[in-house]
Amino acid sequence: MAAPFIEVAPHLVLNRRGLLVGAASLGLVSLLEGCGGRPGGNGNRLVIGLETEPTALTTAITSAGAVQFVSSKIFDGLVGYTANLTPVPRLAMGWETAPDNLSLTLRLRPDVKWHDGRPFTSADVSYSLLEVWKKFHSRGRSTFANVIAVDTPDAHTAILRLSRPAPYILSALASNESQVIPRHVYQGQDVLGNPANNAPIGTGPFRFVEWQRGQYIVLDRNPDYWDAGKPHLDGIIFRLIGDSASQAAALETGELQFCTGVASGDVDRVVRSAGIRDQTRDYALQTASLGLEFNLDLPKLRDVRLRRAIAHAIDGEFVLRNVLYGRGEIATGPLPSNLGRFYTDDVPRYPFDPGKAEALLDEAGLHRGPGGVRLAFILDAQPTGDQSTRLAQYIRAALEPIGIKVQLRSQDFAAYVKRAYTDRDFEVLLGGGQMGPDPVIGTQRFYWSKGIAKGVAFSNASHYSSAEADRLLETAATESDEAERRALYAQFQRVVQADLPRIPLISYYQVLLARDQLSALSNSAEGIYGNFADLKLAPA
Repeated sequence: MAAPFIEVAPHLVLNRRGLLVGAASLGLVSLLEGCGGRPGGNGNRLVIGLETEPTALTTAITSAGAVQFVSSKIFDGLVGYTANLTPVPRLAMGWETAPDNLSLTLRLRPDVKWHDGRPFTSADVSYSLLEVWKKFHSRGRSTFANVIAVDTPDAHTAILRLSRPAPYILSALASNESQVIPRHVYQGQDVLGNPANNAPIGTGPFRFVEWQRGQYIVLDRNPDYWDAGKPHLDGIIFRLIGDSASQAAALETGELQFCTGVASGDVDRVVRSAGIRDQTRDYALQTASLGLEFNLDLPKLRDVRLRRAIAHAIDGEFVLRNVLYGRGEIATGPLPSNLGRFYTDDVPRYPFDPGKAEALLDEAGLHRGPGGVRLAFILDAQPTGDQSTRLAQYIRAALEPIGIKVQLRSQDFAAYVKRAYTDRDFEVLLGGGQMGPDPVIGTQRFYWSKGIAKGVAFSNASHYSSAEADRLLETAATESDEAERRALYAQFQRVVQADLPRIPLISYYQVLLARDQLSALSNSAEGIYGNFADLKLAPA
């Protein structure tokens, strides 16, 4: 039988033998030969298909999903989460909230070391929160806005002092969200330009070894990990395979044991292959949302009737069937329905109605010109997966009949982030991210006017500014009464769905496929953002 073929780059197709020979010049051959799912010695390494190359290897400075996926194995969080988002001890052994809700005390583990051997202390927590998360992280800027100081009475106690109650903070201390970084490596240095962002020193079960751009990232087992007996794997290799068909082929032939990049439409076929199972489910920390974000600094995009017309031109049922293949849901507003504590469907709705869309465009003075075109814009789609690509292509096709010409522009992830959040060289984005686990953490950043900051990724790209939306967000963020918080967020959802600075389109669950020899992911909310310390490989 002929050797199976794997597409490893758009211009290069090789079989397994050719892949190994070609890899030799890149230093990959020993890695590939030693990680085919054969436990014992160097063979006990998990090989994961990575669809999008990270921009860095710590999420202390970014909320990008690819960075979260890799770095959560290198850095442990202060807490972890059960499937229903109940916090459980990790680097923090325990915590107490003061009766007045104006302080949160974290009791840290005394036996944790950074990968360079230095002790992990409360000073690292204080520095990370005050000097990094609050200043550079798109979600941290709002999540920790009410933290005014972090007291460190001893090396293993950190007391967060609050100007106002912040009942959501315990929901923000996972590894993927708020990574504590080593103060002794960062203090006095340029945070965003620090080499440790790409060669990180963490506290987690795996240590950084090597990053060959465009090829792979290698992590080794941390022999000094605080959780005795873990991790079970000798290491993890993330292989960059940007094409979904290539990821599927590599999983089927055993070159990968785990991947997230198989197209939704191919999942059923791949799972029918021997030795592969579907681990996709609704992990609460990784449910993602995509929507259209309009650059409201541009006069041609400021009329809300235009944005409402575009919303009416998009057929949600078609998207559900042909983009998501039933794996997700059509968004009705800024919050996905799995955030049931705060979600409401009592918001302005824009059902598929091309006639209504055309009437709104006429009302806005956008009449058809040469070739029937009313308006043209460039759409930059977030390059984070198959859903984004197919959705962008559908949007272009859906808007053409109502006289809107859409030009799709492609770029790699780093270029997209720079264009959108530093240069602001865009018209419309197809972008998004996680909207939970609490609205303050996931959703507020897209709508809060105080979240506008040059260079802070996945924040308020639209430059939407609404005094009413700001008031509702800020009041809900400090409200301790659960019922009142729900009412405030319901009102917020109605306001922004009327203003439509962002058209929420879909919420989807990331496809997770694995070889049978890999043990199942833990039953937590973290999914791929867990630290993988519990995973095991059985003989192939």
